[in-house]
Amino acid sequence: MKVLVVGSGGREHALVWKLAQSPKVSQVFCAPGNAGIASLATCVAIGVNDFASLAEFAQKEQVDLTVIGPEDPLLGGIVDYFEERGLAVFGPAKEAALLEGSKTFAKDIMKKYEIPTGAYRSFTAHNEALAYVREQGAPIVIKADGLAAGKGVTVAHALSEAEEALAAMMLDGVFAEAGSTVVVEEYLAGEEMTILSFVDGETVIPMVPSQDHKPVYDGDKGPNTGGMGTYSPVPHIDESIVRQAIDTIIVPTAKAMVAEGRPFRGILYTGLIMTQEGPKVIEYNARFGDPETQVILPRLQSDLVDIFLAAVEGRLAGCKVEWKNNAAVCVIMAAGGYPGPYTKGEEITGLPENTEELIVFHAGTAETNGRIVTNGGRVLGVTALGKDLYEAQDKAYEAARSISFEGAHYRKDIGNKALRQAEDRGRA
Repeated sequence: MKVLVVGSGGREHALVWKLAQSPKVSQVFCAPGNAGIASLATCVAIGVNDFASLAEFAQKEQVDLTVIGPEDPLLGGIVDYFEERGLAVFGPAKEAALLEGSKTFAKDIMKKYEIPTGAYRSFTAHNEALAYVREQGAPIVIKADGLAAGKGVTVAHALSEAEEALAAMMLDGVFAEAGSTVVVEEYLAGEEMTILSFVDGETVIPMVPSQDHKPVYDGDKGPNTGGMGTYSPVPHIDESIVRQAIDTIIVPTAKAMVAEGRPFRGILYTGLIMTQEGPKVIEYNARFGDPETQVILPRLQSDLVDIFLAAVEGRLAGCKVEWKNNAAVCVIMAAGGYPGPYTKGEEITGLPENTEELIVFHAGTAETNGRIVTNGGRVLGVTALGKDLYEAQDKAYEAARSISFEGAHYRKDIGNKALRQAEDRGRA
């Protein structure tokens, strides 16, 4: 069968990499793709929001399944567009994708169906938001309501930070329309964890947990990014807590969407925080996370195509998903200046050959005159597998040190939270 992946980042490289391994797949296309994806798939110069051209290409090439990577086309209704033309497509419909597209919508769903999350208020008027923040005090969380490429959240530990975030979003328009409405949330303390799930209506098959690192600098310092690295499993969070999150949050969310007449079919990303009262929701996404995908898919034993087709055809309940008993660490190598302004076109050298236990997923790259160059803020996701997190971390950082480009920077502590707690338990 032929498969088309829509997108151009590290998540899409991981999807292409996994789909290409299926014996059922004869050809993989990617639109528009990147320099790394080009080694595995036929890249097609069509933008992710050009629905008409993408559908026309899928029809012309007799593509059997299209997989949507990024959030923008999902919120724009690409799944609805493809289904109206009789094209098989994996991802949630526009009405279901709103779970990611509007934080107010998501919080209202959680409130209505008593899904554990932090207290919140939504505002469209800056003066009202400011008054509420001053009344609540810090620490407090300020979120742009709409899509902001993973950067629309400020965890303010001082009142001045919260006030600056409100002004930037609501007065200066740093996130354009996405920040015209803001959600002000209670600050929740605890360990974070991500659970991605395959969902088909009320059927939920959770994937193995992972932990992302949003702040740009070691020790969770600096501004938030789209993600600077991740690891899986998350051994210091007890399996009973994971089960509690699935039973009290993820499954009820899927059922809530069905009850709302917006059945979710695709990947439900649930960002969680382990509070003293138990797990609570930080955020939902309506697609594979980036860079979580880069550590989840290498641990997947089952054929990804089989799972996607089962969900698309409404038979996910009969699908068995198996996982490898190993660990994975992904270190994001970013361009100089990221998450602020950054340069493009810097040559990348020292890229290792991909193996079964080391895969360099390309995020923001391009090929120019036979050279691989930077073409985005997050440039590479260096993913390594090992028998445990210690081995995976060592391999990932050894590979990252061998790769260079002007201005390259990356966090040096991806996975340390789990390893530090494992060592503490060993000393106890």
